[in-house]
Formats: sequence, C-alpha cells, structure tokens
Amino acid sequence: MTRGLTLALIITVGGLSMAVAASQAPPAAPSAAALAATTIEKVKDNLYIITGANPVPRETFAGGHTGVFITDTGVVVVDTKLAGWGQALLDRIRTVTDKPVTTIINTHTHGDHTGSNEFFGASVDSVVHENTKANMARMDAFKGDKAQFLPKRTYKDRLTLGSGRDQIDLYYFGRGHTDGDTFIVYTALRTMQAGDMFPWKDAPFIDRTNGGSGREWPQTLKKVLDNVKNVDTVIGGHQPVAGWKDLARFQQFTAELYTQTAAAHKAGKTVDQAAAETTWMSRYPGYEATRLKAAVQAIYDELDGK
Repeated sequence: MTRGLTLALIITVGGLSMAVAASQAPPAAPSAAALAATTIEKVKDNLYIITGANPVPRETFAGGHTGVFITDTGVVVVDTKLAGWGQALLDRIRTVTDKPVTTIINTHTHGDHTGSNEFFGASVDSVVHENTKANMARMDAFKGDKAQFLPKRTYKDRLTLGSGRDQIDLYYFGRGHTDGDTFIVYTALRTMQAGDMFPWKDAPFIDRTNGGSGREWPQTLKKVLDNVKNVDTVIGGHQPVAGWKDLARFQQFTAELYTQTAAAHKAGKTVDQAAAETTWMSRYPGYEATRLKAAVQAIYDELDGK
C-alpha cells in the first residue's frame, strides 16, 4: 500500500487507530483459484519450483516462482511469494520432502517474493544482497517488531553457500529490476534462478523507487552472460523454466528497449508516442507489449533525472 493510499484510508475511516488495527490484521489466505493454479514442479534432481504465474489474472496470482532446493541438511527456499502463502508453500514442500526449511534467499525486495518470510520464523537462516536488505527495511512488512524477520546475512558481490552437490552461488551484477537483484546458481544442476531480472516475455518492471534502472538492466544481464558459466537452465520470476539462450534473447530485448526509448526521448517524443512505436518488437516473436508503456515511462524518468 502506498503512502497516498494509506493516508486516504486514514481520512476515510476517520481515525489513526482504525488504520493501525487494519495494518496489524493477519494476511489473507490464498484464494482457492490461486491455490489451484500453483503447483510444485521438478526442475532437476533435488530442485523444484512452486509456480507463481503471471500477475494476471489477479485472482490466481500467488507471487513469483519459489525455488525449493533439497540439501543433505534441509531445504533452501528461494522467494516466499505473497503474505499469507507460508502454509501453502510448506504443504507443497511436504509433498517432496520432510526435511526442515533451513534457509531463505530472496532475489529482491518485492512483497510477492518476500511476503511469507515471517511464516518460517526468525530462527531460519536468511540471505539477501545488502541493498535488498536496506530496501526490505523500508517496507511496512519488516518494521517494528517485524524487523526480526529481516534477513540475517548479506553479501556484496558473491557468496557461496554449501559445498559439493549442495553448493549454491549467489551473484550480484548491478542494477536492473531493483538495485539488489540476486542471481542464484545451483552449481551441480547447471541451473540459475534469476528472479524478476528475467520475469516474462514483455517489457520489464523497472522499480525506480527501489533503485531499478532501465539503462543498466541490459548491462547487468550482459555481465551475467559473460561471467556465469556452466548453466543451461534458467528459472525466471513469472514464466516457464527456460534456457540460457532465452536469457540471452531477453538481454537483447532490454538493450533494444532502452536504445529505442532513449532515441525517442532525444527526439522529443512523448511517452505515448514512444510506446506506440513498436515496429522494432517484430524482431522478438512471442514477446508482448502489455507492459511497454510503463517501462518507457520509467526510462524517460531515469533520463530526466527523476
């Protein structure tokens, strides 16, 4: 909820106490439609995803894909969907293992990827990029007594967890979706989880509030492609499991999105005009333009220094 919406709610109900009480209400349980649309699927060997689907239709939205990596000592969960999904996640995990959840990794700060961290308790090890922890600390979900559920460990550029078949490498390559996006590589499985740096076949959501950058997004993905080795499978934020070539194609798309938008901005075109000129997208069959205008607006704001 934005500050503006929160203020409007306070005014509407006529008192701060009612707004505070509402903010302390337990998260809503997942809808039957969302539960039915969310399954646990094997990616490789001891790695699964609990699907999240696209944010449309809203009634079936659960949040981003959740990674479930079963190690010798316990389960590593990557991204915890929306608030209220903790029990559903655990129920799905219990269909493939009875090992305890020992670690949570969040790819970035957004509530559809961090919403159910609290469910797993403050004693579970949790890891994020240092910028993501700073972003999470500004969220209402992690303020006050909820601060105990903030991640305990952070890293700057790279961090390795576990060893052998249980090894996970965490990488940070720069700004894009936010300023703290983590790429998780399950080294023995040649698989990477990229979160919303690889969300869907459409223009990406560039979260300027949390340090995102349309200019740097393609540069960051280029660093991934140049520096991460021995990966052939990529788990995106909200799309089916894909391949390394699909990630490379998305990098090209984000690069052209920025180039085309920057050219339109330099030519003095409006956001509407720039978003309407989509002939270049014919080079990306299967890609949609549903989110294009929002991405163009974010890039314009970045170019204008807003």
